[in-house]
Amino acid sequence: MNARKKAEKDKKSAPARLSAKEYDRELERLHVELVKLQEWVVRTGAKVCILFEGRDGAGKGGTIKAITERVSPRVFRVVALAAPSDREKTQMYIQRYLPHLPAAGEVVIFDRSWYNRAGVERVMGFCSEEDVDNFLKAVPLVERAIIGSGVLLLKYWLEVSQEEQTRRLQARINDERKIWKLSRLDLDSYSRWYDYSRARDDMFEASDTDVSPWHVAQSDDKKRVRLNIIRHLLASIPYESVPRPKVKLPKRQKPGDYREPDRPVRQVPELY
Repeated sequence: MNARKKAEKDKKSAPARLSAKEYDRELERLHVELVKLQEWVVRTGAKVCILFEGRDGAGKGGTIKAITERVSPRVFRVVALAAPSDREKTQMYIQRYLPHLPAAGEVVIFDRSWYNRAGVERVMGFCSEEDVDNFLKAVPLVERAIIGSGVLLLKYWLEVSQEEQTRRLQARINDERKIWKLSRLDLDSYSRWYDYSRARDDMFEASDTDVSPWHVAQSDDKKRVRLNIIRHLLASIPYESVPRPKVKLPKRQKPGDYREPDRPVRQVPELY
């Protein structure tokens, strides 16, 4: 079967895309559950850490936004570290990530994580193969220690096809709102698809353990992958609804002798 016929067959067998109405309805339901999760985490002092990895354009940012848009940023913290400083480069590799792990009552989401060492740093030659080997040997032990400290650790890999990645990165080039998402590094890594595939395979081989498994989500359909991941993480955490008192707005105080000041204020121009 040639590539064109295979693509046509895959297209026919793929599920129909969700309508905006279907997606919004299901996402609203899942957002309610995420709020329940948030209240349970705060009440019980649970510690939850979620890692998102995948190729450029796989949909990590959109998935994280879908998770966090209706919860408190004081409970759900997103960590996206910049390149290491000169000082951090001299530290144990995973050391700069450890201060960002959750304390009691927190959910921390890493938009890329210590697995940079096994992915982008390896493929782009920012570290040696010895560095990578040492990391892959150490990371299961480190994650066992993290989990042993009471952290619930979830690791997600978003898998995007070559065709969909090309479409998304091309869209960034053509959209002034998205061009900031496309760096020189993204362009370099785009050309190294199979180097990344080998790096991913080695990473899974070393760090997909019974204690700390990887969960792979197909992300060509952005709406479906967001819903699937949210449902999975909710099912992976033993949260319960926390009883809350009924809320009733109190009466406002009477104005008494208060009067609005008559001094001029700088109004925002009403252009819309």
